[in-house]
Amino acid sequence: MSDLLSRLLASRDWLMADGATGTNLFNMGLTAGEAPELWNTDKPDNIRALYRGAVEAGSDIFLTNTFGGNASRLKLHSAQGRVRELNRVGAALGREIADAADRDVVVAGSIGPTGEIMAPMGSLTHEIAVEMFHEQAEGLKDGGADVLWVETISAAEEFRAAAEACAKAGMPWCGTMSFDTAGRTMMGFTSAQMVALVGRLDHPPLAFGANCGVGAADLMRTVLGFVAAGPETPIIAKGNAGIPKYHDGHIHYDGTPDLMADYAVMARDAGATIIGGCCGTMPEHLRAMRIALETRPRGPRPTLDEITAKLGGFSSASDGTGENAGAGRERRGRRRG
Repeated sequence: MSDLLSRLLASRDWLMADGATGTNLFNMGLTAGEAPELWNTDKPDNIRALYRGAVEAGSDIFLTNTFGGNASRLKLHSAQGRVRELNRVGAALGREIADAADRDVVVAGSIGPTGEIMAPMGSLTHEIAVEMFHEQAEGLKDGGADVLWVETISAAEEFRAAAEACAKAGMPWCGTMSFDTAGRTMMGFTSAQMVALVGRLDHPPLAFGANCGVGAADLMRTVLGFVAAGPETPIIAKGNAGIPKYHDGHIHYDGTPDLMADYAVMARDAGATIIGGCCGTMPEHLRAMRIALETRPRGPRPTLDEITAKLGGFSSASDGTGENAGAGRERRGRRRG
């Protein structure tokens, strides 16, 4: 229990994580196709502003701007030789903001998917995946991250490789997968299967859960799936701020601060311990979520009907666990918005 996140989990009923990285950076001028991680060295004040915005809005945990900071993704920008540097700087900027806060704030080193398909379906072997994740983990460790945060994973094999890399780095970690195809990940993994996987890992996460996906309602249904499987590990809920819509040349998420406040309270009441936002979640959403979590009393676990009444309908009839749930399909992991 020596690490900061473990201490906070032991002393708090809930913790609030941060919101979007990509959405906030696009609002600062990031362009499509540009690697956000390069801003760690090229525009550090923007990254400080990103982190500070989450802390000032009430986040207890914020993720570093390193989601695509592995060699496979950075190779697309001829920056595969800068993995350790970009991760170290991304974490160091976070350490600077967290240390200046007037309360304990966790710097979580973001590790996204490689973007490759794992063997045997694809060419990425377990050993190479571990090597890539470990290189990134060591950079985040060097920069002062409190915990590693593996996110938006679709394949069990990639999740296992990331867990092994975190162990090699000697770092505590958290892990989330993205359930966005009729209640499953794009590789066909269900919420119940994730609970079973977490329980079998040699280096288990401090917390696990879901991020991104389709919308807050779908993510809530996944959280209920986790709870039904009876895990002992704390659950993470990091849902998108509504559904993306194209308007005036920009992608806009239709979730209001009030909707995200309702989502945060329902996630807590459903059984999640770490609650935050993902794509489209801005500081104004986080402020509303924090106020709601602090002021609204804990209630009973929400039903599916209560979830849809407050957060909107589900994107599919299936939660991914029924007979007609359907299998997932291959994809390359996308950037956390």
